[in-house]
Amino acid sequence: MLPFRIIDRIKFLVERQLVKGAGFQLLVVAAFIAFISLLGGLLVVPLGESFDDAGAAIWWAFLRLTDPGYLGDDVGVWQRIVSTMLTVSGYVVFMGTLVAILTRWLIAKMADLERGLTPVTLKNHIVILGWTSQTLPLLAELLGTSGRMRRFLEKHDAQRLNLVVLSEDASADQVHELRAEPGIGRRARQIILRSGSAIQPEALHRVACLDAAAVIVPSAAHEAGSLVTSDVETVKALLSIAAQARHFHSPLPFVVAEIQDVRKLPVIERAYPGAVEVVAGDATISRLMVQNLLHPGLSEVYNELLTAGDGNEIYVRGGESVAGMTLSEVASARPRVIVLGLLRQQGTGWDVRLVARSDTRIESSDRVIMLARDYSETDANPKLAPLPEVSRTEILHRPTHAIKNSHRVLILGWNRRVPSLIAEFASYRQLGFEVDLVSVVPVVEREQAIARYVGEGSRVRCHHIEADYMVEDDLRRVDPAGYDSVILLSSDRLASDEEADARAMVGYLQLEDILKEGQRRPQLIMELSDPDNRHLLDGHQSEMLISPMILSHVLGQVALRRELRVVLDELFTVGGAEIQFRDPEDYPLPASVDFQLLEKIVASEGEIALGIYRAEPNGAGRHLELNPPRKSYLDIRPADRLLVLSLTDGG
Repeated sequence: MLPFRIIDRIKFLVERQLVKGAGFQLLVVAAFIAFISLLGGLLVVPLGESFDDAGAAIWWAFLRLTDPGYLGDDVGVWQRIVSTMLTVSGYVVFMGTLVAILTRWLIAKMADLERGLTPVTLKNHIVILGWTSQTLPLLAELLGTSGRMRRFLEKHDAQRLNLVVLSEDASADQVHELRAEPGIGRRARQIILRSGSAIQPEALHRVACLDAAAVIVPSAAHEAGSLVTSDVETVKALLSIAAQARHFHSPLPFVVAEIQDVRKLPVIERAYPGAVEVVAGDATISRLMVQNLLHPGLSEVYNELLTAGDGNEIYVRGGESVAGMTLSEVASARPRVIVLGLLRQQGTGWDVRLVARSDTRIESSDRVIMLARDYSETDANPKLAPLPEVSRTEILHRPTHAIKNSHRVLILGWNRRVPSLIAEFASYRQLGFEVDLVSVVPVVEREQAIARYVGEGSRVRCHHIEADYMVEDDLRRVDPAGYDSVILLSSDRLASDEEADARAMVGYLQLEDILKEGQRRPQLIMELSDPDNRHLLDGHQSEMLISPMILSHVLGQVALRRELRVVLDELFTVGGAEIQFRDPEDYPLPASVDFQLLEKIVASEGEIALGIYRAEPNGAGRHLELNPPRKSYLDIRPADRLLVLSLTDGG
């Protein structure tokens, strides 16, 4: 082994000091300045006539080192040579190195500030743990919910909405994305970005999780086959919040967590002992797809109810102000609202009573479920004339579907949601589904994923085809026109949502060309992953579900009103209350009918009228008229369908 040289040891020691930060770097520079000043002073000490002692000579050298203006005052050849050397060294060591260290320190400090490493000092704010494809629409949803947000702020005694987002690496690019997002814009100043991971305790402290009014944990994207799934990170984040609360002896905040695998629900409840609402993302989208498959056109209803923007939403209001009144009396005092039912406390949970009898009396502990365009409309308005009370006393259970025989479904593409989609098909026990899956993912991998999720004895017959639907010949061999429904999925195995959606849209356009050649056209349902693509296929004949926008709406609204989650579960799952289409000939309608009369006639059949679905779209390309004005005549045509909420007889 070769011995270390003294110069190498000195270099190593200097390096170890320089990497410790700006403070230690300045100490090293100060040591160099002191050494050069000492050396320069000693070199001119022999010139005794110019300096009284060594200290004066060292001070002379320090002045020349730090200020070149003294250079012209020196006399004598040797003194001028040493002065020149000191001045040049001053430019390099004092001026250059000092400015470089301070500049680098300032840039690093500014970068740290931009990354958001400083803990926030807020209370009763909303925290979003993670920057995903759902974050931007989720923020727009929260900022755009005025009435419900006012109630939320009043409940938590807060004057202003503050949103804190924890991102893996907060940056100026994300700030630009916030300002460019429709629905956010200038309100981006209400959003605070902080860097860190939801599974890091220090990052949770950075966003003041324990002081938040609500914490939202959206599901993050992960590579296929990864052992660390988003559900694992969600559980770890909840465990970290709970551990932090125990450490600081602080109450646990209310959490809304999204999970991909609904079977992990018991794990979530064990991991977090506080108030938590769990949104099963994959199961929610799968339920919407299957219900849309059973009731073609339903995607337009969900896209209005479950995405931010103009249109109707479902609201849950407290029963304190209407206690003692009946549902029909509440509806009469709110002419622009459709009362859907109520929630009644049952132990620690809620009993969902949609399509309840109109004479049901409301208790103060109940929650009233309403459909309205704006939160303000759910309050009684004395300026509006009350409506005649509608009687709905006999509640009938209708079939949950119009399909009686086997239904052939073609699924193009593969993502993690397919197993839950097959499980949702299997939950409709009175129906028979034949599902063909076309994907480049190996058949063995797909079969194993479905078997692990559904089990070996699934009622749904699945046939796997290993092919690429982007190849026209492969797609033609499948013969998509021979199916009743075609579902086109956005892949989760590509680098970004933009690439996944680009592939899905190209496949859709190619599918349209093939279907035009045949006589029969199946129902087309397409899933997209990037909200920015929602307007690219306007006017096309497919039904579109944008998963991040729907899930963002659900997460945001449940964070503001947690009881909404059980209402949405009731609407989306098999059995119970369900949104359905009806033929106008199923009801004794007169030749001319307004929505008020339609509501009365449908109520006599034990259902709730929601609106009308036109066979021909209007100028904006919309078929749906949800919650129209009561006095507006509907001009129902033979191909139009009525939209109703009814109780079904299960799967």
